[in-house]
Amino acid sequence: MGWENSRSMPKTGPTSFQVHDAEGPVELVSGPPPYYSTEQQRMAPGANNMAYNANAQPRTPWWNARYWRKRTWAIVVTILIIILVIVIVVPVEVAKANRYPDYSPLNYTLSDTYDGTTFFDKFNYFEGYDPAAGFVHYVPQARAEQLNLTYATTDTAVLKVDTSVGPTSNPDASTGRFSVRVESKTQYDKGLFIFDVRHTPFGCGTWPALWLVDPNNWPAHGEIDVMEAVNNATDGNQMTLHTTDQCSMDGVKRKMTGDALTGDCYNATNDNAGCGVGGGNNGNGEASYGAAYNEAEGGVMAMEWRDEGIRIWSFGRGGIPTDIAAKSPDPSTWGEATADFPDTNCDIGSHFKNQSIVINIDLCGQWAGNVYAQSGCPSNCTDYVANNPEAFTNAFWEFGAFEVYTAS
Repeated sequence: MGWENSRSMPKTGPTSFQVHDAEGPVELVSGPPPYYSTEQQRMAPGANNMAYNANAQPRTPWWNARYWRKRTWAIVVTILIIILVIVIVVPVEVAKANRYPDYSPLNYTLSDTYDGTTFFDKFNYFEGYDPAAGFVHYVPQARAEQLNLTYATTDTAVLKVDTSVGPTSNPDASTGRFSVRVESKTQYDKGLFIFDVRHTPFGCGTWPALWLVDPNNWPAHGEIDVMEAVNNATDGNQMTLHTTDQCSMDGVKRKMTGDALTGDCYNATNDNAGCGVGGGNNGNGEASYGAAYNEAEGGVMAMEWRDEGIRIWSFGRGGIPTDIAAKSPDPSTWGEATADFPDTNCDIGSHFKNQSIVINIDLCGQWAGNVYAQSGCPSNCTDYVANNPEAFTNAFWEFGAFEVYTAS
């Protein structure tokens, strides 16, 4: 049985068609018939009609993972990893970068004082050559007093470099100049340290420091440099920590007015530069070390050492907090420290122990000697130190009192 369009039918109006079988026409039907034009059944060349193209393959749905190729899977996995990094890792790193210890106020009580004519009685004198390859002979107490290299009065204590031995002296200073290094007999674990500093040593070839260390366990028990400079000290004071591994200030949040220098405190990196902070000035536009600092009558260095971190403040003579003079210091009222070493990436409690207060004036050595030429100093470091005793008239420390407070 087949269908056939009536050729006599008009284009519009009622439609009629005939149904044929093998015997001929059977019935005439009028009304709108289904229209199956043989011409319209022909598909346009290249047409992709699934209903009429028996050879066409069914299109796989993109969302069905069963049909994905390996490359598609690799792309999807990469995108998922990137999303995980953004959603999980980035917030963790941001939170880590914003971590900061709780420096809540502590109640401090005065536990130790270094002052008056007995100032140096609380120190041991280091004797011999310098452990840091300095061009000095550290002399014992009797020799230091004989040469007037250490002395104390009722309100001041002085430690200095020898200025008497010249090139014609016998013995001369060809193997190093006389100087002094003293180490407190008492060793400390944490506390608040107040240092009244009236004059800082400076001059070509000098490397002075006021610091804390365990002399018998370096670097295992750490080192805290409160004041340190070299040669003419034109860069001001530098405050630094030196430790064993796993102590770093890189990338951590810090609240301080000083300038971060190097971040890794580990002594085996950067030629033992430690994690330093440049004082520049003390935050009030005043010098932090050297000639200008001395002309302004110095000031006070305050160092707080606790499990949460180590902070150092530099106060000019005219800006010393009144609570320090009243012997009731409260660091929480002092504003931002000059140097801040938080415990974020450094376990302060395990890296710093049994610290003695150390005062010394080294000459040349691993730091001052290495940067001597860049400092604009004449000749070379050891020749200059050996042959120019008059060049060291400013190479002396002068202190008022040291006070040590412990938290109660």
